[in-house]
Amino acid sequence: MSEHMRDTVFGQVVRLLSRNRLLKFPDELDPTLWKQCLQEDSTTSEEQKGLTGTSNWTTTGESGNTAEAQSPAFTNENLDHVKPSNEKVTDAVLVDWYGPDDQENPQNWSDSRKLLVTFQICILNFAVYIGSAIYTPGELSVMEEFGVGEVVATLGLSLFVLGYGLGPMLFSPMSEIPTIGRSRIYFWTLFAFVLVQLPTGYAVDMGMLLVFRFLSGFFGGPVLATGGATISDIYPPAQVAYPICIYASFGVLGPVLGPIVGGFAAQAKGWRWTIWELTWLCSSVLILLFVLLPETNPANILYRRAQRLRKSTGNSRLKSQSEIDAAELRVKDHLVVLGRAFTLTFSEPIVFFIDMYCALLYGVLYLWFESFPLVFGDIYGFNIGQQGLVFLGILVGGFVTLPCYLLWIRWYMVPRFSRPNFKLEVNLPPTFFGSFALPVCLFWYGWTSRPSVHWMVPIVGSGLFTVSIITLFIPVLNYLGMSYPQYAASVFAGNTLFRASFGVVFPLFARALFRNLGIGPGNSLIGGLSILFIPIPFTLFYYGERIRHRSKNARHDV
Repeated sequence: MSEHMRDTVFGQVVRLLSRNRLLKFPDELDPTLWKQCLQEDSTTSEEQKGLTGTSNWTTTGESGNTAEAQSPAFTNENLDHVKPSNEKVTDAVLVDWYGPDDQENPQNWSDSRKLLVTFQICILNFAVYIGSAIYTPGELSVMEEFGVGEVVATLGLSLFVLGYGLGPMLFSPMSEIPTIGRSRIYFWTLFAFVLVQLPTGYAVDMGMLLVFRFLSGFFGGPVLATGGATISDIYPPAQVAYPICIYASFGVLGPVLGPIVGGFAAQAKGWRWTIWELTWLCSSVLILLFVLLPETNPANILYRRAQRLRKSTGNSRLKSQSEIDAAELRVKDHLVVLGRAFTLTFSEPIVFFIDMYCALLYGVLYLWFESFPLVFGDIYGFNIGQQGLVFLGILVGGFVTLPCYLLWIRWYMVPRFSRPNFKLEVNLPPTFFGSFALPVCLFWYGWTSRPSVHWMVPIVGSGLFTVSIITLFIPVLNYLGMSYPQYAASVFAGNTLFRASFGVVFPLFARALFRNLGIGPGNSLIGGLSILFIPIPFTLFYYGERIRHRSKNARHDV
């Protein structure tokens, strides 16, 4: 357990307070062990791994390749234009893994340790996502207390979603910087998230409430984009689809359970109690992360190893690959990294169209939060608590679909990963079903939401939405990560921003749309829009490989 604890935030605090006498690393316990990780002459070789455009950070980091890979470069953003000069690296001694079985390499961790990390990332993902929807049952209470209209009250949801779209654009690229790593980003942003709930819950006017709802989303956002990169740090390609699937499912589970958890609290105690429920949940997750979440970024692990070795040996020549590369980086290069999420989103056709499709899915999801009260409150007479229970239809749809998708991964995808000529587009066949399930869901739900039809029928129709989420959203996330392994965190950050942009806008016009057009025509309009997106997965399946090979950023080897 100590080998797990020493790399957590708690472990780092213990090491700091004990002056590194407790929770020691292997190279501190065995002073001779460090010699195994040196590559004296390789740093000046043109074939040096990490200094060329084919850095092995691609494989150990985001694509999760085998543990034999060498040390990562400064960023996994593959700054091809940066070439270390021989004068500056001639005397460097490269600090690397101790071997293919090095237990500090996240790829070599035990299954139980990987499961523990995966669970924490999933529960963190759930805790942040539930924060968006848990507020919605209290909107009526907000309107009454602050004397505002429906659209202004809905901004409490929309600004939270906007915040979690913008936050990862800053924090996700920072998690790729070896001197920072991922676990610190997770802990400190969640710490800020919890603190921000206090002024949110004690807000004295609508302006104060909206400002802190935005800040809540902003600080909660990093895990929504970086969680997939963390999972890719610890699992090889043949296994990564399973945890990514579970991780993405928790991201859907949060918004679905939010109205259920917050509904009865808002009905009994008002909107402030929905915020306190969120505070209790996230405080518990914060403690869990503080004690049990280790660093998974290989670049950060090797960076800190090099620091320890320089201190213990007095040899200033000992450097990790990231430090060698960082010596040549300029301020402009750091800005390029931080802006990578924007540039990739709009310069890569695969990224752009997938982001648009995912954004539509999340726009529809957040549309439900305004649509369900109109249908089940106004038409069927449900109270606030009962309206939250309606989201169980979406949850049941997930329970039915997710096992089927996991079986498909097991019997179809995994065998193909072992083939030398497998194509990344093997991820995409389930999207064919998802692309049709979305418009069917919208038309079914829209035209059965009437007093003459039993309330269970539109609930069943809404359950088809989860079919589209699982068979469309999750496969394209896997496809994105595998297609752009060097830039996975930035690509996912851009995807989160796109999803958030639709999640911001859709709730704002939802009530006006459905009241002016009606529930049936309003859903038909969105359903018609979703039909226009159907060709996207088919185009990617048949032409995705050709598009990737024309890109300077995408993966070309498969």
